[in-house]
Amino acid sequence: MEQQALLQVNHLSTHFRSNPTGLFRRAGLIKAVDDISFFINRGEVLSLVGESGCGKTTVGRTLTKLQPSSGGEALFHGRDILPLSQSVFRPLRREIQMIFQDPFASLNPRLTIEQTLAEPLFIHKLAADSNQARQQVADILEQVGLDASVMKRHPHEFSGGQRQRIGIARVMIVKPKLIIADEAVSALDVSIQAQVLNLLKQLQQEHRLSMLFISHDLGVVRHISDRVAVMYRGKIVETASKPEIFSNPQHAYTKKLLAAIPRVPTLQRAS
Repeated sequence: MEQQALLQVNHLSTHFRSNPTGLFRRAGLIKAVDDISFFINRGEVLSLVGESGCGKTTVGRTLTKLQPSSGGEALFHGRDILPLSQSVFRPLRREIQMIFQDPFASLNPRLTIEQTLAEPLFIHKLAADSNQARQQVADILEQVGLDASVMKRHPHEFSGGQRQRIGIARVMIVKPKLIIADEAVSALDVSIQAQVLNLLKQLQQEHRLSMLFISHDLGVVRHISDRVAVMYRGKIVETASKPEIFSNPQHAYTKKLLAAIPRVPTLQRAS
């Protein structure tokens, strides 16, 4: 284990019981995450990449205790967070934040943007009063590329890219140490994806954040990662630095993912 690792995951497993769907079928065990290990250094972006259904989202949900683990450990600052009760883990939610794939589903449609962003400030006692909270909300909106004048609007009044910026603002306003970004740009148009990726990378570097970036798209992963872990059927089959993964992949599945990256054909000039 690297001495500066913020998160060390050892032999993590998350299993589900499947329900029988036919007269003669029995309940089975689905090993969504099956004995995986990895670490994330301080200030590093580790991307977890694989096709839909490989278990990568379950990893993120397990580490944020949205889904109970079946085994292993996850050491955050050297403390295993997996066996902690929800009440004991609650203070750590400020330090471990998650950006979800669908920003609209994760924003309360009844609340204004100011209310949405101020709520975690009061929960974690990061603002003394509403005036201080309003100033912090204005500041974080500016950091994510939105004007403070949008504070009184509701989520439905924004585009998908703007809503994801608000989701990022809600995470950043509590000054986390680790961000788990679950398919954070996959629901956005390609042109907007690049903007949001650039924003995430800028914030990550400015605040020296650690990040677990979960994606099915190696083309996206190329722009934000320091290291890449490739996941297949619940297991991590290859982990390497970004240059090594893209220039010298070792596992057949990694090669398959690389081959699936869209490439713009070179136009031949007419003679």
